[in-house]
Amino acid sequence: MNRRLADPVRRAVRAGRAYSKAVLPLTLGRLPEFLVIGGQRCGTTSLYRYLAAHPSVRPATGKELQYFSLYHGRGERWYRAHFPVRPPGVLSFEASPYYLFDPEVPARVAATLPDARFVALVRDPAERAYSHYLHSVTYGVEPLSFADALDAEESRLRDGGHTARRRYSYVARGRYAEQLARWHAAVGRERVIVLRTEDLTARYGDILAFLGLPDAPAPAGRHTRRPAGAPPLDAALRARLDAEFAADQAILRALL
Repeated sequence: MNRRLADPVRRAVRAGRAYSKAVLPLTLGRLPEFLVIGGQRCGTTSLYRYLAAHPSVRPATGKELQYFSLYHGRGERWYRAHFPVRPPGVLSFEASPYYLFDPEVPARVAATLPDARFVALVRDPAERAYSHYLHSVTYGVEPLSFADALDAEESRLRDGGHTARRRYSYVARGRYAEQLARWHAAVGRERVIVLRTEDLTARYGDILAFLGLPDAPAPAGRHTRRPAGAPPLDAALRARLDAEFAADQAILRALL
């Protein structure tokens, strides 16, 4: 089964199991102590795997539960059914990159997880945009060239809902400063750590310290999904995107 079909099937099975556990009088895992909130195409899968392998961590049933974005109406017991029962000192988490971008998520998280901490990764926004585009092409949901997709983004996001915002937000998701400002306002800056993707391995120990976890080396290897044979980002489009992101990047540098 190809990835485009396998991912929805896997998530549907996981959600069904959570429903079954939620409706029964079972002891469910406590809510997570931390979240990886994004951004998309910024190394969150690698970070998820690093943290899931930590001896003091037991992860949720899978990556991208999307409870605070797409499935908030399913209720807290459904969400808790994704987390393991664990002793004190053993933490759990999930990683949903859409959380950083969806404007409704920070307030929901603040109300549900008043003591949790949050990890955000940011990447060169032009490269992130192009990686996002290639991802959408690979999944068969993007028929346009990258230049045409950039031209169409504003109307797509204006006319579409969550589906359009997840698939076609090539530029919008790269405006990290405005997204982080929403999170800082909702949960406080002291509860959010922000690192550049390029520094993930070197600063993995800083993430562990921030989360209150014992130090451990980052596992070897990084997860990548760049399609084989994909051309590099066109220089003219790179210049266009750099100009688009200049103001947001200046604010981000001050934040970091």
